[in-house]
Amino acid sequence: MELSFTKGAGKFDRMTVRRDGHEQTLDCPKQRIIPHDMVHYAVESLLHKRGFLSRVRDGEAADFRMAPEQESDSVERLVEVFQGDAWSGGDSAPEEMIALYQVTCRARECPPLAVTAEEVLAIRARIVELDRLWQALPVGQSMTLEL
Repeated sequence: MELSFTKGAGKFDRMTVRRDGHEQTLDCPKQRIIPHDMVHYAVESLLHKRGFLSRVRDGEAADFRMAPEQESDSVERLVEVFQGDAWSGGDSAPEEMIALYQVTCRARECPPLAVTAEEVLAIRARIVELDRLWQALPVGQSMTLEL
C-alpha cells in the first residue's frame, strides 16, 4: 500500500491511500508535527501490529470511524502517546511513555501491547526523521511511504 501525504496551505494536510488499483483521499487536520496517520505509519511499520493503516492495507476503507478491534485500539492509544510526546518536545523517558500508555489503555479498557524501551526509542527516531522530512517539504508537495 502506498501512502502519500501532501502538505496543505490551510488547516489541513492530505493523505492519499493507493492499494489494489483504488485510491482514497482523507483530510488530516494540521497539528504542527507530522500528520497523525504518519505517526501510525511509524508505530505500525516498526512494531508490525494491526492498527488503522494495517486495516486499510488489508481492505478496510480509510475511515475515521472503524469498528473497534482490540489490537487496533491498543495501537491507537500508543500513537496518541507518541503524538503527545512529540507535541511536548519528544524527550520523555521511554519508561514514562510506557507507563502513560498503560494508564491510557486501562482508562479506555484495551490491553496494552508489550512495548520495550528500545522500541519506544526506535519509533521516536523514525518520527523525528519523518518530521525532519515533513518540515522541509514545501506546501503543495507530497511525501510517499509504503506499508
